[in-house]
Amino acid sequence: MTTVVDLAAAYHFAAVQHVDQRRKGQRAEPYMNHLTEVAELVAHATEGRELDIAIAAVLHDTVEDTGASLAEISERFGADVAALVAEVTDDKSLPKAERKRLQVEHAPHASRGAKLIKLADKTANLRALVASPPPDWTAERRDEYRDWAREVVAGCRGASPWLEARFDEAAAALS
Repeated sequence: MTTVVDLAAAYHFAAVQHVDQRRKGQRAEPYMNHLTEVAELVAHATEGRELDIAIAAVLHDTVEDTGASLAEISERFGADVAALVAEVTDDKSLPKAERKRLQVEHAPHASRGAKLIKLADKTANLRALVASPPPDWTAERRDEYRDWAREVVAGCRGASPWLEARFDEAAAALS
């Protein structure tokens, strides 16, 4: 059974893994801020009832952006959490354009948990672009990101009307 202790362990694990990472925005916030926001959005969307999805939300970028492996995630947090993390992890060996295309293609076929994490991730990213855009991103680049995020989220719709509304608010704020 997954407990709050497991959630706390996931936060600690993610914090250690991402310790030196910063967001790309003007404020260069600790990357951990992004992970906590995504997990909080997922927790609200599930009314706090689905800890495995919240844990996977905390860990969603760990394999993609650090030296952690899916096997390590599975060993520490269980196969269900690892499967969710695997669903939302991009293959960094592929070119960026291909990774983005695959996110759009795979979103409609993802599990409900993976869709919730994707919705929360894209929502948090759009909010960050409003609050603290990267200094080298033009308005056009921000618009392109928003439009691509909408394509990904289109494949996730139906997973959580509440979370979809948060995404729509963030997308409108970026317009």
